[in-house]
Amino acid sequence: MSQAPALRQLPQSNIFGPGDVFVLFGELFGRGYANGLVNEARQAGMEIIGITVGRRDENNRLRPLNDEELAAAEANLGGRIINVPLMAGFELDAPAGEPTPTELLSGLTLKGWQEDKLDWAHIEKCRQAGVQRFKSGVAEVMARLDGMITDGRNVFFAHTMAGGIPKVKVFLAIANRVYKGRGDRFMSSQALLDSDLGKLILQNFDEVTANTFQHLIDGSAALRRRLEASGGQVRYTAYGYHGTEILIDGRYQWQTYTNYTQGYAKMRLEKVAQAAWEQGVKATVFNCPEIRTNSSDIFVGVELPLFALLRALKKEAAGAWTDSQWQTCSQLLKDGCSLEALLDKIDALNDGAVMQGFRRFDAWPMPNSAELAEVMIGTSDELTEMHQDRKALITDHLSTLVIEATGPLMFHEASQPAGPVLWLNHDIIARQLGRMHN
Repeated sequence: MSQAPALRQLPQSNIFGPGDVFVLFGELFGRGYANGLVNEARQAGMEIIGITVGRRDENNRLRPLNDEELAAAEANLGGRIINVPLMAGFELDAPAGEPTPTELLSGLTLKGWQEDKLDWAHIEKCRQAGVQRFKSGVAEVMARLDGMITDGRNVFFAHTMAGGIPKVKVFLAIANRVYKGRGDRFMSSQALLDSDLGKLILQNFDEVTANTFQHLIDGSAALRRRLEASGGQVRYTAYGYHGTEILIDGRYQWQTYTNYTQGYAKMRLEKVAQAAWEQGVKATVFNCPEIRTNSSDIFVGVELPLFALLRALKKEAAGAWTDSQWQTCSQLLKDGCSLEALLDKIDALNDGAVMQGFRRFDAWPMPNSAELAEVMIGTSDELTEMHQDRKALITDHLSTLVIEATGPLMFHEASQPAGPVLWLNHDIIARQLGRMHN
């Protein structure tokens, strides 16, 4: 993809309402983008159906939710959950009696991990086992779903699966250096990707983030054909990240967090949507702005572009509500620290030669560098220190605003989507917030 097709006009369409069905393909956990979309479905009066990734027992065997877990999950979702475990990824899968990839990785050490080699023939057997397990689960879920949705209904499938990092101690140590390290603690992201460990993680990212979207589209084909034949419409959405346009020097410019190692899987996700679109299936990946979530906090500096949303709000949604957002953010800073001074530091970061060198859309996702880590992580630490409370950050507040805006943008655009891949940049986020609040 040589350019980023962006949503520039606020979507007006809506085909979904009472009697229609919203299916969350991924479990609803804590703070994250999916909450915004679920809220829209709830407000539209749709029936909400979810799935679960299941849980692992003491022997790492995948199991459904127990009664207590199921009740809590359904209360959190505000709908019914099909209790078939759909854990994505293959790091804990293996043919019977053979070691899983996670067990193979447990022997890696911080000293030798870059040279250690994996048995790729065995890894492939594990991957196949994981894929078959997941596809079988999808088939069971769709069979149950088919009995829950009557003819002529419109159905909105929202894919929310992402991630795939194996839980092994050595990777946590490596990740701290790749994503948080400066100076002597810096580690090249390319060194990780060139290793067998990195190659395995990239494979698992593909399975969790991208291939599950394909399994959803394929697995629901019969249901989709039945609904469409009886007058209903079916839509699919997924959450992507592929950089974001933010205000830099008074104009919207594409930039990105580096190194986003999951970027390869996000591009694969886009290709899944494009292939489905060519077959007449309305599947759209919405590339959303950087926010802070439970899963993104390992990436120090990913939150920095969020500050520019304050300027976008002034430009696109000037008014009392926007002024109140500036005031709310100002009050989170220590005495003697101003929002203007903070934004000046963001401007200096974005105008610097190091960050400019990473604003290359055609080269995404680029590997990190020691110079980048120094300015990006350094700025992140500096701005965090300007706050009164490290647990009450401006970026937390701005993240909730982005989630609030992406929900209606995705929900309404999905009714008549413009294409298989769309960017939600700061301009449309700010305009949506202005429409909602001013």
